[in-house]
Amino acid sequence: MSKRTIFIVVGSLLLIGAWWACHRGGSAPQSGQANGSERRGGAGTGPVPVVAGKVEQKDVPIYLEGLGTVQAFNTVTVHSRVDGELEKVLFKEGQDVKTGDLLAQIDPRPFQEALDQAVGKKGQDAAQLANAQATLARNTDLLKKQVIDQQDFDTSKAQSGQFAAAVQADQAAIEGAQTQLDYTQIKSPIDGRTGLRLVDVGNIVHAADPGGIVVITQLKPISVVFTVPEQDLQKLLNQGGETSGLPVAALDRGNTAPLGEGTLAVVDNEIDQTTGTVKLKATFPNEDLKLWPGKFVNARLVLKTQKNATLVPASVVQRGPQGTYAYVIKPDKTVAMQTVKVGPTEDGLTVIESGLTPGQQVVVDGQYKLQPGSHVELTSATGQPQKPTGAPNGKSPRGKSRKPAKS
Repeated sequence: MSKRTIFIVVGSLLLIGAWWACHRGGSAPQSGQANGSERRGGAGTGPVPVVAGKVEQKDVPIYLEGLGTVQAFNTVTVHSRVDGELEKVLFKEGQDVKTGDLLAQIDPRPFQEALDQAVGKKGQDAAQLANAQATLARNTDLLKKQVIDQQDFDTSKAQSGQFAAAVQADQAAIEGAQTQLDYTQIKSPIDGRTGLRLVDVGNIVHAADPGGIVVITQLKPISVVFTVPEQDLQKLLNQGGETSGLPVAALDRGNTAPLGEGTLAVVDNEIDQTTGTVKLKATFPNEDLKLWPGKFVNARLVLKTQKNATLVPASVVQRGPQGTYAYVIKPDKTVAMQTVKVGPTEDGLTVIESGLTPGQQVVVDGQYKLQPGSHVELTSATGQPQKPTGAPNGKSPRGKSRKPAKS
């Protein structure tokens, strides 16, 4: 191969390399610029689709929430107060009973016999008392006439007093026997609902039996015991605590279905040091019996109502290195980053203490594509562009009537 041929080949390779480097270097920066602009949502890439909402102003309740347990307002284990055979059971399991309703009957015959004996003993002593009193009256006249001496009179007076005391003791025995007889009728001590029967007819029951005959629970009203963090205790006391009748709502475990509304009844007198919480008890009328003893519920206490609070959907508030902020949509459809101070969040709405004013339009969804100055396109939650509001009376923007669609 000659020197001239080698020179031509090398020159051709150099020209090809220069051409390739020139075209590659010119296109790469343009691609990088486009990708960076697209990531920032800047000019040249079109508006960024976002979901918008408005800052509202209205009264909002401030809640204290805690997990609670439903407890019966009163619970009584019904026992027999005398020993004997259970002769009758007069209630049905799960029956609603009133105070004084007859629940069961103990065999009354032994107690009736004791009462009859006490009555007979009183009659005997009462007859002797009458005789002693008559003797005393005669001896009183005879003493005045000095027919009997003082000793005989004192003896008759002592006998009269002795029989009077015996009659009083007999009366007490009669009342005691009557009480024992009355205890053979077992009655409900409270209004409530009976549980499962704990003993059957024919069994011998004793006053010392641990199990009793039946358990009665009072369901109307009913109580809910729940806990709140100790740091909320002072807020609660500042609102009057249990003396101010603060409203409490009970909701199911999913925190969706309401089960009842009541009022705060008791704030416990100490803080649980192991959990850092304080117990509260609320009372509910429970007329519809949605609350049942032992049920777990979510309790929501209305601490106060904040008047004219500034509210936005909770998703509006973003958090960054400089704190909390929100994107405000300007009239020219660009966004600005606005620092905000937030309050409590309730039911998906966040209280804004400073930074936003009612009526402002803010970004609810789509913030991750934005930076200050980005152009936005307002869309619905489904991603469809929001339609402009049409003219009244069924007119289109050009003033022409729209024809109804055909079915």
